[in-house]
Amino acid sequence: MEVPHSTESADFGGPAAYRIIIQGTLSPEWSDRFAGMTITSHDTEEGLARSTLTGTVQDHAELFGVLDALYDLHLPLLHLDLIDNSDDTKTPE
Repeated sequence: MEVPHSTESADFGGPAAYRIIIQGTLSPEWSDRFAGMTITSHDTEEGLARSTLTGTVQDHAELFGVLDALYDLHLPLLHLDLIDNSDDTKTPE
């Protein structure tokens, strides 16, 4: 089995912006618990609840803290995207 790989290099020690999509509804009031990420919730066409967390984390340790908090709340992870890992990363609008 061939493992896909990227030619781009990810900096595991610096800030990076991510988009995380989970199953379920998460209130924007939880933003502080999730590294200050912006939280939006919506229903799919099928009526399933989804929440999207978007923002910058300082390093992979903080990202794993966010993922661990989602796990503790039993909110299934559906998708995780690296949006930007440049040195001047800002929270996406």
